[in-house]
Amino acid sequence: MRPDKTRSAKTGFSIALMAGVLLSVTPVLAASAQTIKTQRIDLKVETIAAGLNHPWAVEALPDSAYLVTERPGRMRLVRDGKISAPLAGLPDVYARGQGGLLDVALDPKFSSNRTLYFTASMAGDGGSGTAVFRAKLSPDEKQLTDVTRIFLMNKLSRGNIQYGSRIAVARDGSLFVSFGDRGEQDRAQDFHDDAGSIIHINADGSIPADNPFKDGKRALPEIWSKGHRNPQGITFDGETHTLYTAEHGAKGGDEINTPEAGKNYGWPVISYGVNYNGTKIGVGTTKPGMEQPRFYWDPSIAPGAIVVYRGKMFPEWNGDFLVTALKFQLLSRLTRDANGKITEQERMFDDKFGRMRDITVAPDGALLITTDEDQGTLLRVSRATD
Repeated sequence: MRPDKTRSAKTGFSIALMAGVLLSVTPVLAASAQTIKTQRIDLKVETIAAGLNHPWAVEALPDSAYLVTERPGRMRLVRDGKISAPLAGLPDVYARGQGGLLDVALDPKFSSNRTLYFTASMAGDGGSGTAVFRAKLSPDEKQLTDVTRIFLMNKLSRGNIQYGSRIAVARDGSLFVSFGDRGEQDRAQDFHDDAGSIIHINADGSIPADNPFKDGKRALPEIWSKGHRNPQGITFDGETHTLYTAEHGAKGGDEINTPEAGKNYGWPVISYGVNYNGTKIGVGTTKPGMEQPRFYWDPSIAPGAIVVYRGKMFPEWNGDFLVTALKFQLLSRLTRDANGKITEQERMFDDKFGRMRDITVAPDGALLITTDEDQGTLLRVSRATD
């Protein structure tokens, strides 16, 4: 799958000027709905917000409002039929190519501490790279306060592709964050480089005691696993607490992996894809000491995000993987057989709503999906009723 191309700022424009222009674009609420038949369930798909500029991530707040990031550098609330103005307090992000304001995740104690985390590409000496921030949502919901950068990848570089990056919050409140190889594939095998890795940090950015390389001798202490190309999906199974990623391959070879401490997932030494010119990648599909994917797509679907469904609304899907796709503009549903093998069962919404980026499960079990477009949308997928 080719790099996830998005509209870049014109050469010479400042980030401040770009942000000022984009602030003039006002999203609107769009109360439209349609019924979609699937293999097992009739679904109602509502467009609950429209006119968003490349919405990258969505989180459901405890009181049924939604928090949405827009890649050019804004975060908004959708509440009670209204879309907020951009929240104040965010840092200036490097919004070029695939970079910008990316994921957002709530602290497990958000209801009491108002704490959230977000990722963004940031500019600095040597280029740009992915950073992780902690902040609080103000009581009036107009700004972020106490914004603190808790992590920045150790090597910045030129180029505007393959930043990652998603956040999965563990039960203990620590963070697993995905980092792409930044288009420089050999970095994914350098254990002293954050690129092409899953990192594990505490909520303050410190190193957890159970990290495999915490002494920093064989690898950076924050690294949990390596050999990842561009993992833009990461999630925990709420029942088994297993960590999963959905990762962009090259031409073919998009993967679902189960990142485990200290393990190497092979990119670019092994892959089920090929280079864009059709030539072989690395040594083939296997090598001792490197892990196999749990599942792979060929041709690629360009996975945007992944969840393991454990909600109440669709008991038929309990334990299934739901993966959004940018390339074919669809939602892939996958199941596991008695031996744990993952197989794709169904492709939903093909080309109906646009490039599907994020997916999360709301407290009532409905799905929330963002579409990554100039005029992107926030969709709510629920069970259709007669």
